[in-house]
Amino acid sequence: MRLLNLLRPLLATVAFMAAAAGASAADFKDGLDYNTVNGPRPETGKKVEVLEFFMYHCPHCNALDPVLADWVKKNSDKIVFKRMHMGDDAQAKAFYTLEAMNITNLHEKLFYAIHVERNRLNTDAALLDFLVKNGVDKAKYLEAFNSFGVQTKLKRAQQVATQYKLDSVPALVIDGKYTTSPAVAGHGLTSPAAAHVAMFAVVDSLVAKSLQERAGKK
Repeated sequence: MRLLNLLRPLLATVAFMAAAAGASAADFKDGLDYNTVNGPRPETGKKVEVLEFFMYHCPHCNALDPVLADWVKKNSDKIVFKRMHMGDDAQAKAFYTLEAMNITNLHEKLFYAIHVERNRLNTDAALLDFLVKNGVDKAKYLEAFNSFGVQTKLKRAQQVATQYKLDSVPALVIDGKYTTSPAVAGHGLTSPAAAHVAMFAVVDSLVAKSLQERAGKK
């Protein structure tokens, strides 16, 4: 009996995953599984932009990150993937500074340091020390850190989050028109794995819908 009780949550998750994987776009509802927003369609040619809003200190963002990375790789022929760090804290500024420097190999290391090694990295000084130890040129980092461009990126991210009516992370914006997240698509689910499956089922349908919309406008 105890074994059955332990297996029930797992069996429920597996059943949900199977159902979500077989769902079609018609099965998802605006206002329930995703939200339609009034944003400009990104100039990404034939591909659909998928924009992630995240924060490094967010445990839900950390849990989603490797799953999202796998999904992005599998759908690289259909999408253009981008990230924005929500907020105006030290980690957000570090993210946009690294982006300005075209440094992309420290994203996973930052998550690992914060969530596994329990290094909070919540000040400019702590982040600078960590990044320099991981090969970032201190002088070039500080130059970018203090630049007008990074300040502009910080302000722009807050404006875009407001435009898309986002107040929590992680969240995905599909083609500037639809938003969803594990919390929205997985409404009521307590298993992160099941919520992720629910979200990607919705995202797949929205990407397909956006591709059709783009094709129809040509």
